[in-house]
Amino acid sequence: MMATIPTALPPVVDTSTWQSELDALRVREKAATRELDAIAAQRRRLPMVEMPEYTLESKDGPVRLVDLFDGQSQLVTYHHMWSPGAEWQCGGCTSCTHQFTRLEFLRRYDARFVVVTQGQIDEALAYREKVGNEMDWYSTAHSSFGADVDAPPGGGFAVNVFLRDGDRVFRTWHTTGRGTEQLTYTFALMDVLPYGRQERWQDSPEGWPQSGTGSGWLDSPEVAALYGRTAS
Repeated sequence: MMATIPTALPPVVDTSTWQSELDALRVREKAATRELDAIAAQRRRLPMVEMPEYTLESKDGPVRLVDLFDGQSQLVTYHHMWSPGAEWQCGGCTSCTHQFTRLEFLRRYDARFVVVTQGQIDEALAYREKVGNEMDWYSTAHSSFGADVDAPPGGGFAVNVFLRDGDRVFRTWHTTGRGTEQLTYTFALMDVLPYGRQERWQDSPEGWPQSGTGSGWLDSPEVAALYGRTAS
């Protein structure tokens, strides 16, 4: 947990000076928005690659990859890092996925968003319950699916997007690392705060509170304490 008490403050100016500085920043913000729009347009024009058939595990037993779409045409999969037998799984993945609690709106866009993990399904579902995750979870422990989409056993996290045409499934997009930030609201909220994410790698004014990367993120036990099924 971050415990640094800020000692530095932004300079205090009159309203017109503040507005002028904000207007100058807004030019860059709008340019960034237009660039993100252009990137999204390019993403919509990406080619795709057909996937073979895979069988994963669900809470109800074996399930084909095409069935993960649940009748929708588009599917997003978050590949949760997994350490077999560990009491607590990746804090970053646990913290990231706990924020997705109301995904029904995606059906308006003919889409679904699920978690896929290398963990055995019973172990994965028990962990999901312990940390209070509300997403639908699937296991690729007995399938090469995770490894084939850049989320192998013992590997990192990843996000993949797929498109269904009948029973044919195509992979359209993939990202990992900081590429996943665009899916979350946490970093966006941090970045509009005066002190930002408070991490040393960021370009901040002298005296701004800064700690190690991820030091302010909720860890898995904290997520469980806040949102787990046994949390008060």
